[in-house]
Amino acid sequence: MGAPPTRPVDRALTKPRRRLTSAVAALIALLAVGAGVLVGLSTPAPAPADAPEREFSAARAYRNVEVIAAEPHVAGSAANDRVREHLVATLRGLGLQTEVQDAVAPEAGQLSGAAGGATLARVRNVVARLPGTDPTGKVFLVSHYDSVQTGPGGNDDAAGTATILEVARALTTGPRLRNDIVFVLTDAEEACLCGAAGFAADHPLARDGGVVLNLEARGSTGPVIMFETSRNNAKLVEVFGKAAPHPVGTSFAVEIYRALPNDTDFTAFLDRKFVGLNSAYIDGGAIYHTPLDVPARVDRGSLQMHGDNALGLAREFGRTDLGDLSADHDDTYFPVLGGLVSYPGWLTLPLAVAALLAVGALGWLLRRRGRATAGTLAAGFGLTLLPVVVAPLGAWLLWAAITTIRPGYAELLDPYRPVWYRLAVVALSAAVLFCWYALLRRRVGPAALAFGGLAWLAVFGVLLAVAVPGGAYLTTLPALAGALAGFAALATRRDGPWPVVAVTLAAAVAVVILLPPVVLLFPALGMGMGAVAALVAVLLGLAVLPVVDLLHPRAGGQRGLLALRARRLGALPAAAAALAAVVLAGVGLAVDRFDAAHPVPTHLMYALDAGTGKAAWLTREEKPQPWTDGYVDRSIAVADDFPGLGNSEMRAGPAAAAPLPAPKLDLLSDTRTGDQRVLRVRVTPQRQVRLLTLHVDTSTATVRSASVAGRDVPVEPGGGKWGFGIVFHAPPPEGVEVTLTLVPGAGAVSVRAMDASDGLSGVPGFRERPEGVGVVGSHSSEMLAVARTYPL
Repeated sequence: MGAPPTRPVDRALTKPRRRLTSAVAALIALLAVGAGVLVGLSTPAPAPADAPEREFSAARAYRNVEVIAAEPHVAGSAANDRVREHLVATLRGLGLQTEVQDAVAPEAGQLSGAAGGATLARVRNVVARLPGTDPTGKVFLVSHYDSVQTGPGGNDDAAGTATILEVARALTTGPRLRNDIVFVLTDAEEACLCGAAGFAADHPLARDGGVVLNLEARGSTGPVIMFETSRNNAKLVEVFGKAAPHPVGTSFAVEIYRALPNDTDFTAFLDRKFVGLNSAYIDGGAIYHTPLDVPARVDRGSLQMHGDNALGLAREFGRTDLGDLSADHDDTYFPVLGGLVSYPGWLTLPLAVAALLAVGALGWLLRRRGRATAGTLAAGFGLTLLPVVVAPLGAWLLWAAITTIRPGYAELLDPYRPVWYRLAVVALSAAVLFCWYALLRRRVGPAALAFGGLAWLAVFGVLLAVAVPGGAYLTTLPALAGALAGFAALATRRDGPWPVVAVTLAAAVAVVILLPPVVLLFPALGMGMGAVAALVAVLLGLAVLPVVDLLHPRAGGQRGLLALRARRLGALPAAAAALAAVVLAGVGLAVDRFDAAHPVPTHLMYALDAGTGKAAWLTREEKPQPWTDGYVDRSIAVADDFPGLGNSEMRAGPAAAAPLPAPKLDLLSDTRTGDQRVLRVRVTPQRQVRLLTLHVDTSTATVRSASVAGRDVPVEPGGGKWGFGIVFHAPPPEGVEVTLTLVPGAGAVSVRAMDASDGLSGVPGFRERPEGVGVVGSHSSEMLAVARTYPL
């Protein structure tokens, strides 16, 4: 007679007598913490127009939004002139010293133009100053007042500009601050960041630097996020956490933004060694740069948050000794229930190593206490990679399927109503995690799987500490909290309340730290990169595995039908999450349909060679929408004919030639010195345009140096036929003077001039968009370009 079969061992960290009660209590606690996190990320109630005069009022600021964003006002346009006049009158009406800086300025960072060369603009910045009583420096409040050509810019950046006007009003009603406050409303940000670059480089008030608070928007709603700082930001972050009433910001966002090829006016100030903070609200990105970005789409709560923070920071920096802001390190920081937690960046790697050692010690203790074996610990570690990989892959496949059904999403930063899709990705991530856990829990053991989750969090923490230090807290702190909870659980009776309390507290730490990035990554990156949010959601799930375990029956002691029933009960969370993902995605497709108020975005341009009389319709849509597809039938490279449009391929189709003049090129002087030829030319638009370009055929001459409107520009020849180019935004009616120093070839020097305006309504063959078809948010949407080659 054989020995009786051994009973399966329950290897969980906790074994409460009342499992269901413990699970419900833990879940209620975590839901309460999660609700607190979401409240901390919410926007405040907008203050009414009769709010106290020293406070910021979204209602008062909104009145200026309505004026500024009454119509599209691209740099150089008559509409932009009207906006500027309103800004000057408003600031002077507050008694502020106000001027307009009228200058030709280069692009921030002197980035190359469309096909090599340099980008410049004529800018007219509005600058006002509130003198301090005993200045230790200057505080600059910055936003741009121009809009894109495709929309009136209600959020981007009429909201920021109106916020500064209301902050200026509030500051002038109270006692004067110690430091100078300078209000800088820049021009041509949308074109090239040239207004900010011109102010930071050339304006006398910018000569000694200072603290910059830049206000932006890349959407229409959501919390205002402080997403970028200057280097060595420890003192700045300290002030932000203390003075901003709604301090939403993370060092992880700063790290990510520094790695991305994105720029705002803040870039121009960083190039000139200013210090400061960059803030924006970013949700509701579907209307970004489109005709839908009207004042009515400005979320008053987001506007109030912008103003509350800007006013609080202006007052704090206004009374601070600005000579005492230097630091030798960045801080790590993140929001916690309406506040901000920060610690020195030099602690990042030691904390990550400590978390890794603590998790390793927990694994050793689990083995010593019989909760796991070396084999199950290794299995738990290795198999935990499955949800880490599968959940983001599933999110990517889900969005690929949705965009196949709704291809118009490909041209949107985010859907118009993205919440259902975001919830579907979170539910899918939960389904993957729950399914993985249900399948492996009895075989590997709850303690080993919890160890595996914490071990990967700790490993990621070390990797992040080395590569992306500001983001290491995301996994280091949950791993450390989980390890400490594991020690506490092992030090007390498993069937008592304290193990449940310990793992719930550790899970709460994970919720506080990891829930904000899950929420904020969706609008920051868009649904096209929802896989990143799915990854963070899975990391959150791994951190709370001991609480997840409470949703399952005991891990051991059942046989036969009881074991089968236990497995079925364990599969319920996974099945519920998977069903939720399908339902939520379906609801998203049903709710977020394209219509007149939420049109499918399309991109179309018209390009004419005035020398040959040939014209073409062009689009940047890789897979043209049905409306666009009626204009284009093939892919072409446009660089040879229209170098000002860039080097990428576009979809194109034949178009009738419109009777439009090319820009005029006048040769003002032509001199030779040795082997060099100096050409001085004037390029003059023959119609109302927003940009001019001039490119040199480098097979006919080598460009040694160049100047535009008296300003030297870098010579960085690019590839292709037109190897050197100049792009000039907001050109004056009298044109732009360009001086080229060349080494000519055997024949004439060949140059190609192009100008571009906005609006296709008068072009032969253009059909107005039907209801439900809109304009994509792009700097080249609705562009009408005319080019001609001139031999010199």
